[in-house]
Amino acid sequence: MLKLQSANWLSLKIAIIEMKKNPSEDFYKQTKALLPSGIGGEIGHFNVFNIEEMVAKNKGKKYVLHNNRIFYKIALKKGPNLIQFVDKSFDIKTDTLVFSTPKMPSSWIPQSADQKGHVCIFTDEFFMKNNTGIILDHLPVFKVGIYPVFTLSQEESVTINQLFLNLHSEIGSDYAFKYDLIRNYLMEIIHFAQKKLSSTGLYTSNDASSRIVGFFIETLEREFPIESPIQRLSLLSAKDYANKLSVHVNHLNMVIKDKTGRTTTEFINGRIIDEAKILLKNSNWQISEIAYSLGFEEVSHFSNFFKKNTSFSPSTFRK
Repeated sequence: MLKLQSANWLSLKIAIIEMKKNPSEDFYKQTKALLPSGIGGEIGHFNVFNIEEMVAKNKGKKYVLHNNRIFYKIALKKGPNLIQFVDKSFDIKTDTLVFSTPKMPSSWIPQSADQKGHVCIFTDEFFMKNNTGIILDHLPVFKVGIYPVFTLSQEESVTINQLFLNLHSEIGSDYAFKYDLIRNYLMEIIHFAQKKLSSTGLYTSNDASSRIVGFFIETLEREFPIESPIQRLSLLSAKDYANKLSVHVNHLNMVIKDKTGRTTTEFINGRIIDEAKILLKNSNWQISEIAYSLGFEEVSHFSNFFKKNTSFSPSTFRK
């Protein structure tokens, strides 16, 4: 496990390196063993976990809940933690409610062994396919540029904790309409957070530079996942993203560097490497097919790129 660096708001380096070492799909594999018994039907669309059990399963090591390209997450954290978004970090000491999305991923690193709370994961289809009319990305708490990290009073923590206990109870029940009830509990938590958001606005990035960073990250994530060998990345360079965002490439590079401490190219290359690892580990595609889908005309160019960024050749990493 990567040694923790100092917790300043530009320390996305930890999250990026950890994501490269553990592709995002690992989160669901790691937590699958914690599923309550008797779950069927909509598994993969919603689940809820006890953080104390997750930390215990990890044998006391620092646990990072990784960015995932599918799931939305809501977590109630009890204990000191470092919460990291792509371009901002929060060092929290008290009970806190945290939201993250596939477009605004977050990771968390416990700062002590005493960790309690809950985390639930769900997809947008969990709401949309049941004709609720709810589009998660349209809700204020899930919009790009919002940092939904809410410190809770003792009374608020008790309220949110009870809603999570309700989620645990229902997912293990045999009630025929339990998922409808689960959606209601989730919306209670979401509306609680949005009321706090409207009253405080503490974590909103309103300046133009922050909006550009948010739009860049969102556009980058929309290029993934690669789901077929005939699919190919359409945006490969900083200039491609600048054109997509209708800004000059020099301005984009300056803003990304200023806000995050990393270059635009480092972001793009890091995400391509992350996807390459997932495809090498979890697909039976030929390396030439992976190279093509990630925008490389020659396999040798992909091999050199992968080795430069990981110290392994693609074939060695796959083995």
